[in-house]
Amino acid sequence: MDRKTIFITGASRGVGLEIAKRFAKDGANIAIVAKTTEPNPKLKGTIWSAVEEIKAAGANEVMAIPCDIRDLDALKAAIDSVGQKFGKIDALINNASSIYLLKTADLPEKRYDLMHGVIVKASLFASQYALPYLEKSSNPHILNIAPKPDLKAKWFKNHTAYTLCKFSSGMMVIGLAAELADRKIAVNALWPATLLDTAAVQNLLGGEAAVRKSRKPLIMADAVHYILNQDSATFTGNHFLDEDIIKKIGNTLDQYSVIPGADLITDLYVERA
Repeated sequence: MDRKTIFITGASRGVGLEIAKRFAKDGANIAIVAKTTEPNPKLKGTIWSAVEEIKAAGANEVMAIPCDIRDLDALKAAIDSVGQKFGKIDALINNASSIYLLKTADLPEKRYDLMHGVIVKASLFASQYALPYLEKSSNPHILNIAPKPDLKAKWFKNHTAYTLCKFSSGMMVIGLAAELADRKIAVNALWPATLLDTAAVQNLLGGEAAVRKSRKPLIMADAVHYILNQDSATFTGNHFLDEDIIKKIGNTLDQYSVIPGADLITDLYVERA
């Protein structure tokens, strides 16, 4: 059996953890990197509790590597250790993120450095470091959790720095898809159409009231699973919304709502007709 090896950044909770558990159901080898090693009252879960959940979901093997992905030496070492252990990496999922919705006048330099370091720089170099191992896969994919760039002023107003970083991640997909086409490595982006029940929403974007109008992170995991099972030679350079993939699969969207039938909050960078 040719088991997939999936490498996910920022997978101690939320979307990253749900993606890991979804591929664990297939008996995949799962590698996760994350910073959280000790419990935090504001952040559910650690990299070690994630391991237990991923194992329970059916993973063949789980590698958990504590790592601040802004430390590029540590990130490269993590990717090398996974690639060498399993002989290949079938998918790199650049999921780790950081969010500060601040106006430029209020933005501390360290907050910008954190967002750019995690969302842009680490994702770009993770893609570089993973290339030798992706090339050993029969169906290699890179996936960024990023929106489709849309240069409307409303997406920048009040949080220019965050948008710069997220749109850079989305533009990275355009560039890498073209760069890596001859190697048949697919590069795509996925973004949630609505708010998700994550720590970011709970702590920064509206709390329990917003969570009740959100979807479960499982919707992203199911969408990722579909994308990474497509032919990498042709299925590349796309910016998807999770709900569009779910419709394509044929699943009902309401099953993903935290409260079925709730009036959901549309996510940032999503234009509703």
